[in-house]
Amino acid sequence: MFLGVILVLAGLLLLYYGAESLVTGSSRLALSFGVRPLVVGLTVVAFATSMPELLVSLLAAMRGASSMAAGNVVGSNIANIGLILGVAAMIAPIAVARSTLVREVPIMIAASLGIYLLAADGEISQINGAVLFASLLAFLLYCVLTARNLSLPVAGEVEKAVIEASQGRAKNTILVLLGMAGLAAGAELMVRGAVMIATLLGISELIIGLSVVAVGTSLPELAASVMSAWKGEMDISVGNVIGSNIFNVLFVLGVCPMIHPIAIERRLVVIDFPVMLAFSLLLVILLTSFKPRLHLDRKRGGILLGTYLLFVISLF
Repeated sequence: MFLGVILVLAGLLLLYYGAESLVTGSSRLALSFGVRPLVVGLTVVAFATSMPELLVSLLAAMRGASSMAAGNVVGSNIANIGLILGVAAMIAPIAVARSTLVREVPIMIAASLGIYLLAADGEISQINGAVLFASLLAFLLYCVLTARNLSLPVAGEVEKAVIEASQGRAKNTILVLLGMAGLAAGAELMVRGAVMIATLLGISELIIGLSVVAVGTSLPELAASVMSAWKGEMDISVGNVIGSNIFNVLFVLGVCPMIHPIAIERRLVVIDFPVMLAFSLLLVILLTSFKPRLHLDRKRGGILLGTYLLFVISLF
């Protein structure tokens, strides 16, 4: 138990500094190349913060712990919206671009619905994994085609900032790489410690995946989004969550079944997949049904966080 606590604390420390480095480097790189910060969040940051889910789910599937592998992804996607966007919005209100709501959010919902339908028969097969991975490649192509921000102004202070950012590309690339390494290592230590503690307490494998492991592997997203919100990089904060949910489904549940098919418990199909979809729809409702629209203020952040806490309590 003591070793588990030490691993958790060490993991949290690495997560904090990894997120600081990743957000700083990626936002400066986006400016230097004239790329929308949202696209950076959807791709680079989302890929980096989805690596813990991939590693944990892959190892779990290979060891025969399919429930933990699938539960980790589902639980992480729920945590990304309820916990992460909830906390980030309570730190600083988040303005969401209309284009994000119209383009990227529907892709996230479509990915969630797709995996729900594929898993309805009780297994995510190798063919299912290949379909999901092909969908990921299509999503990445979409990101490349929309990456350049052609309307980015290049006058006055902005032009100066672009020049300064361009001169520091090597340094910022190193920051991004160090951030990725810190997030991956921190999540690994944190999850190992948390699973050790949860196992000693006699919690079932699926519940561990949906709660402890899911929150643990979502900590990189939480750290990155909180740092983004703190620094005012709201596009990266929102893009990170949406992109991470898309990567979790298309990348993690695409790659893992191609290596080892994943068995799906009935509870996931009946309860947890619908809950994952419900959180996505709740986000849309909060962004469109209340004024000011396209904003996640502290009140709406509280609703997301409170709903997530109710979900976690229901697990136990």
